Amino acid sequence: MFDFLKRAADSPEETKVSAAGKLSMPQIATGAMGRIGWTARDGASLMRAGFQGNPVVFRAVRMIAEAAAALPLVLEAEGRRMDTHPLLSLMKRPNGAQGQAELLEAIYGHILLTGNGYVEAVGDGSLPLELHVLRADRMSVVPGADGWTVGYDYSVAGRSHRFGAAQICHIRSFHPQDDHYGLSPLQSAAQSMDVHISAARWSKALLDNAARPSGAIVYQGGDGMLDPQHFDRLVAELEAHHQGARNAGRPMLLEGGLDWKPMGFSPSDMEFQKTKDAAAREIALAFGVPPMLLGIPGDATYANYAESNRAFYRLTVLPLAGRVAGALAHWMESFTGESLELRVDLDRVPALAAERDAQWERIAGADFLSDDEKRVLLGFGPKED
Repeated sequence: MFDFLKRAADSPEETKVSAAGKLSMPQIATGAMGRIGWTARDGASLMRAGFQGNPVVFRAVRMIAEAAAALPLVLEAEGRRMDTHPLLSLMKRPNGAQGQAELLEAIYGHILLTGNGYVEAVGDGSLPLELHVLRADRMSVVPGADGWTVGYDYSVAGRSHRFGAAQICHIRSFHPQDDHYGLSPLQSAAQSMDVHISAARWSKALLDNAARPSGAIVYQGGDGMLDPQHFDRLVAELEAHHQGARNAGRPMLLEGGLDWKPMGFSPSDMEFQKTKDAAAREIALAFGVPPMLLGIPGDATYANYAESNRAFYRLTVLPLAGRVAGALAHWMESFTGESLELRVDLDRVPALAAERDAQWERIAGADFLSDDEKRVLLGFGPKED
């Protein structure tokens, strides 16, 4: 099992395998992802109910993770931009089963769902031979006597493997009440997620149970009770002449004190759908995705789709990608001994094209700046003689 994590090496003695891949996996483990302070629900339950069971959470996580993983990255080593470097090659093909986009998407997904992302380095050379993303719900931090992390335990189906602190890159979101685990947007949106799921179940039950008939026939004669013979006749006529699509709109002939009372949704029923939409907007707010991009009805915060998409990148995607890229570069410094900076190439992000055009036009029109000063402001070095 986990043979797909093995590196396709040139020779058998160069083959490296993720330590987590050596654990047998007869069944999927559902252990907690650490401590969750907001509710008593464990992380695995939150992920099943949210990412696997709620379309708003699923789409928000996929949008952020896919957008961040597709961002172009540039590497600077010792202050110089590098077009070729062992780290760039490692990022391009981190292991035998994943490319750069798949690896980064997995990291971003775990951070969004659990608040924690774990990357394992395989190999004992100056630079790892492979990188693997480990499931956050299976990982637990091992603190030392002084509170600092000394290792990580990765548990699967009752078996556990201890990683050294230097072997794992732990990227976590800010958590004000936890020293070792991050707080995910999913945990903050848990209450709104429950409201949204409950509203969907209520709507489904309404459809399944035909919870509200289109109307009622009221008998106003005598004591208000039909005798069994007339009752059976009335039911038979309704089923034969007024049910089904072919009888839609057919007029009903009532006699003998019968009266038709149409029935519809009450104002409280109509407000229930508004509650569901409000819960969806709160989920989108927690993840930092403009509701317009998710197709959620309601007030449009931004004037148009392009503006909301630009805000989505500026306020959500780029900060997350920058934090992860910076953490990976800092982690790699311990292997290479170089001063590394891995960052997003903003000039190649299509969503920021309008901002980039405006910046170029503004700087090009500044007559008081020299050509070399303009080049520096635009991210280029001075012109070489």
